[in-house]
Amino acid sequence: MKKVIFRTIFIIALVAFVGAVGYIVYTYIGYKKDAKVYDEAISEFVTVNENAGDSATGGAAGSLADGLTGGSGENKAGKDNINPFDSISDGSGDFGGLEVDFDALTKLNPDIIGWIYCPDTVINYPVLKTDNNDYYLHRNYKKEYAASGSIFVECANSDGFVDSNTIIYGHHMKDGSMFASLSKWFKQEYYDEHPYMYLYTPDGNYRVELFSAYTTAVGSDSYYAILTPCKELDEYLERVKNKSQFDCNIELNSEDKYIMLSTCAYVFENARSVLHGKLVPIK
Repeated sequence: MKKVIFRTIFIIALVAFVGAVGYIVYTYIGYKKDAKVYDEAISEFVTVNENAGDSATGGAAGSLADGLTGGSGENKAGKDNINPFDSISDGSGDFGGLEVDFDALTKLNPDIIGWIYCPDTVINYPVLKTDNNDYYLHRNYKKEYAASGSIFVECANSDGFVDSNTIIYGHHMKDGSMFASLSKWFKQEYYDEHPYMYLYTPDGNYRVELFSAYTTAVGSDSYYAILTPCKELDEYLERVKNKSQFDCNIELNSEDKYIMLSTCAYVFENARSVLHGKLVPIK
């Protein structure tokens, strides 16, 4: 009888072990597949502006562009914190070094409305929008199934980042991709090293001046898709700025436009890490 019990327990444990290993392998393969899709998107649709490169890097744009594939067809941008675009800057905080082929992207998928990028991080993704907040949770920019989904805009917002406050969602993936790194801005040192992101759109480009990062709950008053300048926007900006885990000296007013990035956090039930930024138009 004891042998039967032991054998049963052993079989159950073995099945559980095999299942766990299988899940880990399946998850790993999924991560690699998703990463490859976005690496290919960078190679295909994002280039270095040669004029910006000449003025900013002493004519190094060509070598930087070559570095997109590392000479072997493997895209290195947005991967392992290695990005061939990181050194392109005009010295003023503006970033004119990227060109995104929105004509090709929107032919592939008209839901693509922008591209978000942060130097020296993995954040380097197309931004999508449709009429609901579920579709791109587990679909990539090609509308294919993907565990990591897409970076996408709140459906209550208008297209084109014309609203006073636009909310952008992304998964917190265990491999560090998508918006998993948002909580890094909770540390002053990290903010000091990464004070900007950049948002490219078919109608214009923006430097995103980051001004607040913190943990909140899903459905909190931070999730406010404000469409036009108003008194409530002034109150909102003051409220979210006061929650920030880092200090900065960015001037905020209701005439400017803002974005809020949001991802899951695992510090309490239904927690979210959020990062706010002010949109400053750049050439």
